[in-house]
Amino acid sequence: MKKGKKLYEGKAKIIYATTDKSLVIQYFKDDATAFNNQKKTTIEGKGVLNNRISEHILSNLSQIGIKNHLVKRLNMREQIIKLVEIIPIEFIVRNVATGSITKRLGIEDGTILKEPLIEYCLKDDKLGDPLIAEEHIYAFDWATKKEIEKVKKMILRINDFMIGMFRGVGIKLIDFKLEFGRFKSNGKSEVILADEISPDTCRLWDSITDKKLDKDRFRKDLGDLIPAYTEVAKRLGILHEQSNVSAVNITKLSSVKRKRK
Repeated sequence: MKKGKKLYEGKAKIIYATTDKSLVIQYFKDDATAFNNQKKTTIEGKGVLNNRISEHILSNLSQIGIKNHLVKRLNMREQIIKLVEIIPIEFIVRNVATGSITKRLGIEDGTILKEPLIEYCLKDDKLGDPLIAEEHIYAFDWATKKEIEKVKKMILRINDFMIGMFRGVGIKLIDFKLEFGRFKSNGKSEVILADEISPDTCRLWDSITDKKLDKDRFRKDLGDLIPAYTEVAKRLGILHEQSNVSAVNITKLSSVKRKRK
């Protein structure tokens, strides 16, 4: 399968066409952004780790019946994924109150929520991804009630699975962002999970120390983003290299191996 022209470039990924019109190649960049792209830099190795972690999570979700866009990982930075029409909504799933919700509502940081809270944001960088109500989605035809009901059921199952998966490796799943898209096949359209699930899109805290193992290390200038992401990957059993091997070295090692082949 040959990589074709660039179809789309976002803040963290690039999408390329392939010879199969129903499939595209997703490339994970090293760019790190925060606060609607107001803060940005390049962190070498971040894309490699997000590719591996997202592949692991999406593959496991497939095994419990959550249909998603992942077909397979091609290499250290690329995946083959299904081409979908993204629903222009970011679905924020909160288990613990932190970040923007604490500022908006005056909630104490770290408050454990009785039930998962699902919030909706319009996916529009120019507008700052504003918070919206479910009624807005229907009023402006961004999705149908049937689609949103299906998405909400999928979200709750995804949340339950991920809470258990991370709890098993000593990590608390605080909150995360999901995106969904319409995949067209044989004349039918089906809503499936899309985008990525990684420390870029999740808040992950160590179960004992509450150490941040996610993009908050960049947002809040805590440093050591790559070691934190690497720690998540190791705990999930994705990286089996020695603890002193960085994601950057893993990338270089992979490149050498491909040349030898």
